[in-house]
Amino acid sequence: MNLKFMEMNKIRCTLLALLGSSMLWAQETDLPDGATAANNLTSKDSIRSGKKVKIDGVVAVIGDYVILNSDVEKTLIDLRSQGASTEDVTHCQLLGKLMEDRLYAHQAVQDSLLVSDDQVNATSDRQIQQLTSQIGSLEKVLKFYKKPDLESFRKELFEINKLRMLSEKMQNKIVEGVEVTPEEVRQFFFKFPEEERPVFGAELEISQIVKQPEATEEEKQKVINRLQRIKQDVEENGSSFNVQAILYSRDPGSKSKGGLYTGITRETGFVKEFKDVAFSLQEGEVSEPFETIFGYHIMYMEKIRGQERDLRHILLIPEIPQSAIDASIKELDSIRQQVIEGKYTFAEAARNFSDEKETKFDGGVLRNPLDFGSRFELTKMDPALYNQVRDLKDGEISRPIKEEDPRGGPPKLKIMMISNRYDEHKADFAKDYLKIQELALREKQFKAIKKWMNKHIEDTYVQVNPENKSCNFANNWVKE
Repeated sequence: MNLKFMEMNKIRCTLLALLGSSMLWAQETDLPDGATAANNLTSKDSIRSGKKVKIDGVVAVIGDYVILNSDVEKTLIDLRSQGASTEDVTHCQLLGKLMEDRLYAHQAVQDSLLVSDDQVNATSDRQIQQLTSQIGSLEKVLKFYKKPDLESFRKELFEINKLRMLSEKMQNKIVEGVEVTPEEVRQFFFKFPEEERPVFGAELEISQIVKQPEATEEEKQKVINRLQRIKQDVEENGSSFNVQAILYSRDPGSKSKGGLYTGITRETGFVKEFKDVAFSLQEGEVSEPFETIFGYHIMYMEKIRGQERDLRHILLIPEIPQSAIDASIKELDSIRQQVIEGKYTFAEAARNFSDEKETKFDGGVLRNPLDFGSRFELTKMDPALYNQVRDLKDGEISRPIKEEDPRGGPPKLKIMMISNRYDEHKADFAKDYLKIQELALREKQFKAIKKWMNKHIEDTYVQVNPENKSCNFANNWVKE
């Protein structure tokens, strides 16, 4: 199958993930007083107070956006640092992608697809918190990114994130109504000769039965009482909620930040119980202890900005006694044996005995988060999942496996089985319909974006410096 458009789309997606990171390193360039970027593209010299000043690296202008040569160079460096292959990625491709991103952002503003400063600042704050956690301290972050102070770093992050978020909004608007019918999928597949159809890698279908050992009521009450004492200490004795979270919270995602999460909206991917409490508190208020699937929490409302919330929380998890874990292992061993003896199929056992609602009613079948299908391509599987099933033969049921929750929740135990294995094979319309449908949708989205690009390049001020006009761009940026 001629999937050139798919390869280009892959490059586009990779670059989109890295959009703006190079800008943190971009060389700052001041334009002459009273001059525009467009005036300076045809020459690296300009007049400032009667003197010639060299303008370094302005390679293109899209609407109100200037692209520097350093943006292109550093994007390439970022690709390499991420482990991406750059053998087939050219300077012209990178420049073309950066120009596309800026056209999206420019048109988003024209179409009033605005992003609030609060949203952008919240995103920047989260990034700074994550970087600080990863690198070790704010001072190390600033040194790594060669920034003199936090304010200059936040300012540049703001510009990067604003452009990225505008670009994403515009792209989502372009493709939001694009769908493919079954007939379009059929036509897409059969228009290619058999010898040109894609080959899909080896795939597995995986099923599991999960038991969730529970803490005793006594242990749960201990945790609730402890959270109530922390709440009282904060409210009556002026204790720092931030410090208490650092000392006691079991949430790995926020513990080092004093339990802080910023920019929370009703659409943010937190569980319902957590968001319900977040949107019931006033600034400065501490909640009563409440329960989620992860354990028990108390929450402090730090800031309310319209529909966004900045909050801190403390998560405590009741201790699960070894006796409960042993009981779950024993029960899973018993279920496993009954399936082996033929009393139940694995799917029947999952429906009857599994504690995991997401898979229980589907016979224990795991769903791939990439496409919600039942197949996992071996080369794209999550390493943790792959390690759990890599030694299983088809139809073999694993011994009980203990799995820690990376989000901080209580551990679970499970048995697993490879219910189907699909060797590397040429695409089959019936068996691979979901994958073919995804390819057909991507092609249709690509055509919609291409049509949009052609129209808006014509309607937007675009200038490319002479050194890059010979590029074989995918879009008509040179307008010749």
